[in-house]
Amino acid sequence: MKIAVKKIFLFASVFSLSCVLMSVNATAQSSDNSDTANKTNQALSKVQQQIVAQEKSIKQTSNKRSSLENKLRSDDISIAKIVKAMIKTQDDFQDTQQTLKALAQEKTTLTHKKKQQEKVLAQQLRAAYTSGHHDYIKLLLNQQSPASVERTVTYYKYLNDARIKEIDQFQIVLSDLLAVTTQHQEQAKKLNRIQQQQIEQKVVFQHTKQERKNTIRALNKALLGSKQLLAQLVAEEQNLVVALQRIAALAQQSAELVGLKKLKRKLSWPVKGKISHSFGSRKQGYLKWKGILVAAPVGKQVKAIHNGTVLFSDWLKGYGLVTVLDHGAGYMSLYGYNQALLKSVGDRVETGEPIALVGQSGGQSQSGLYFEIRSDGQAVNPKAWFK
Repeated sequence: MKIAVKKIFLFASVFSLSCVLMSVNATAQSSDNSDTANKTNQALSKVQQQIVAQEKSIKQTSNKRSSLENKLRSDDISIAKIVKAMIKTQDDFQDTQQTLKALAQEKTTLTHKKKQQEKVLAQQLRAAYTSGHHDYIKLLLNQQSPASVERTVTYYKYLNDARIKEIDQFQIVLSDLLAVTTQHQEQAKKLNRIQQQQIEQKVVFQHTKQERKNTIRALNKALLGSKQLLAQLVAEEQNLVVALQRIAALAQQSAELVGLKKLKRKLSWPVKGKISHSFGSRKQGYLKWKGILVAAPVGKQVKAIHNGTVLFSDWLKGYGLVTVLDHGAGYMSLYGYNQALLKSVGDRVETGEPIALVGQSGGQSQSGLYFEIRSDGQAVNPKAWFK
């Protein structure tokens, strides 16, 4: 009986101890789970904050890129305007120089003529005084016949008319000389103003070029990642395609424009230079060049490959200042990266006519001409058309 009671007591003690241990373990496990959950929530919150911060940074970068692209467009257009103004100023300078040269020659001629007339008039006046005074006294003393008197009077009238004519001509020469001298002085002042204007234009030009360099540097910094650059190039290419589609839709085909189909191996290059990138070569990632890039110095004339109508003449993202010509029958030629555009939408151009100046607009690091030929909207290899 005592043994049975002891066994029961021992079992009860063991059971009680087990319950206590289980309770302790459960409490400890619950505490561990709570700590883990808190840490997980904290980590999740931190990640979410980082995501929000990254999204904000991406948005700021995107806004900055957009602002820089607008600044680049503004810089390119400003440079184009300055260059065109400098060309006009240079033309005015040359015209004024020619005018000054012509006026100087005319002034020399009139001065020489004035001196000759002064000598003639001086001789006539001396002769008139000497012979005229003496003959008049003789006429009175000799009491010549009325017929002789009439002849003498007629003779003196003729001489007097001749002197008056010489004096009138002399007055005209003096008046012309004064007018030419005044014009010469005015043109000289104009030349000085033009020279000062050229100096100011060059200062503004250099300042704008430096601003453009800074913009490109900042834009490239915002596009450091290759994925970002690839996405940028894809967007630019798509932008060009959309623009060309819109241009093609607006094109008014003329019966005179018969296209380029029959002109393969017959056209001249729009600008002479080394080909930096060929049609179909790798551009970035899976992208390929849809045209050719011809290296050429800034300011060199870009010429139309064939007669056509200007369909587009403006700044285009990624391609800078662009001119597009419609050649008829679905053919178009595109000229990009220009420093300045010389033609406006609707202008008719002839083969070989200057339409732009080589540049590096659109954010290019090197100067050159980007050139495309498109047939029914599809880019084709331009080399097939050149001699």
